Formats: sequence, C-alpha cells, structure tokens
Amino acid sequence: MDEILQQVGTLLLGAIPTAVLFIVLVIAYQFLVQNPLTRTLKERRARTQGAIEDAQKAIAQAEERAQEYAAKLRQARADVYKLREQRIKQWNAERDAALDVARRSAGQKVGQAKAQLEAEAVQARQTIQASAGELASRVVRAVLPLAAGGTR
Repeated sequence: MDEILQQVGTLLLGAIPTAVLFIVLVIAYQFLVQNPLTRTLKERRARTQGAIEDAQKAIAQAEERAQEYAAKLRQARADVYKLREQRIKQWNAERDAALDVARRSAGQKVGQAKAQLEAEAVQARQTIQASAGELASRVVRAVLPLAAGGTR
C-alpha cells in the first residue's frame, strides 16, 4: 500500500506543475486573447447596431419625404384639375357669350330681312292695287268687245 501511495504521490507531484501551468495559460489567454477579442466584438456590435439604427432612421426619413412628396403631388394634381375646370368654365362662358352674340345678330338680321320683306310686300300690294284699276279696265275692254260680238 505504501507503494501505491508513493506512486500516487509521485503522480500528484508531477500533476501540480501541470495544473499550475494550465492555470497560468488560462489567465494569460484571458488577458492576451479573450479580453481584447471580447472588447473588439463589443465595439463591432455597438458600431453595427449604430449603423443599423442610422439606417432605420434614414429609411424612416425617406419614407416621410416620400409621403410629403406624394401629398404635394396630390395637391398639385388637385390644383391642376381645379385650374382646368376653371378654364373649361371660362371657355364655356366665352362660347356661350359668342353664341348669344351670334344669335342676337342672326335675330337682328332675320328681323331686318322680315321688315324688308314686309316692306317689299306692302310696296308690291300698293303697286298691284294701283295697277288694279288699269288692269281691270284692260280686262273689261278686252272682254267687252268679245261679248258684243266683235272680233279683235
């Protein structure tokens, strides 16, 4: 049994420097590799998160601007439509006024033509009435000699 204890003791004495070396290596790893790597990863994550937040802000601003532009475009279209409607109303009013002037002018011309025609008709009636007596006497002269048995 002493022999076993001696072997275990020898093993333990050989394992202690290995354990100390392992602990030194772990501490050195933490100071030399893990801490700088962790710090670098945290900085990278912070920069990446900041870039993502900046990108999200830029996207939100772009969407806001797009909405503003869309609203301005709708307003401009509405203004153009109103202006178009006003011009159409103006053109219709001008057309109606021109048609009214043309109707009045045509009405006046028709009235003048009617008056002239009526005047000509009155003059023709007067001429016919004035010449009616002469025509009647011609007809009587032309008919009476024939009725009396005369020849022409």
